[in-house]
Amino acid sequence: MTPARALRLTAVGVRTHVSYMSRSPLEITFAVLVPLVYATLSVYLFRAADDPDRLLTAAVGAGLMGIWSSVLFGSGGAVQNQRWLGTLETLVASPTPLSLVLLPITLATAVMGTYAMGATVLWGAVLFGVPLDFAHPVLFLVAVPVCVLSLGMMGLLLAATFVLLRNANALANPLDAPVWLLSGMLMPITVLPDWTRPVSWALPTTWGSRAVHAATSGGAGAAEVLVPMGAALGLGLLYALLAVLVLGRVERRARAAATLALA
Repeated sequence: MTPARALRLTAVGVRTHVSYMSRSPLEITFAVLVPLVYATLSVYLFRAADDPDRLLTAAVGAGLMGIWSSVLFGSGGAVQNQRWLGTLETLVASPTPLSLVLLPITLATAVMGTYAMGATVLWGAVLFGVPLDFAHPVLFLVAVPVCVLSLGMMGLLLAATFVLLRNANALANPLDAPVWLLSGMLMPITVLPDWTRPVSWALPTTWGSRAVHAATSGGAGAAEVLVPMGAALGLGLLYALLAVLVLGRVERRARAAATLALA
């Protein structure tokens, strides 16, 4: 498959899955309520800590948490939906590589999650009076899509196991809080034990979050935002490559174990 056809397939797939999820009452409810709960709790926590200067950071961090939750549960839910609809076997058996089938799903969940960022920031500004004084407004608008893309690439790697497991939520549920903690979405990773640092550095979500937070409250210049953005993209591409390699093995194992269908 040529790169142009692969890009067109990805774009059409993202549009299709975004349209599908935007018509799901469960997806809409989850996307609307969860980020607002995150934002409310985050703002109250930072206010209780007598740190009013970081309220915008709290709102942005809550938005990142909402995006990650959307990617994590949306990717698993999308694959599970294909299984329930009886179309997963057809998608696996189609000539299109499985990685290009799953990539639009993970990217679509990340696109749906971008609402979380806007919702939490506006929620904080309207309800709690959080000032929207971004350090680098233009770079912030660039850093958020880069973070979303890196999250989608990470979701693609996780989707490899979602194909193999009949109940993807069994893996998705315990991965929600640990990843946003290790990525420094709401609090810096420096407050975590030292042994967690290598794990944090290996996650593209860490660098994407660092870029977004630097654009929000950083004062050291554009390099403080651009360098983490480059690291997030590099790790995201690495995760995508690993996903392509892993998916081949996972697909063969799922075929041999007959676990693609419900029964």
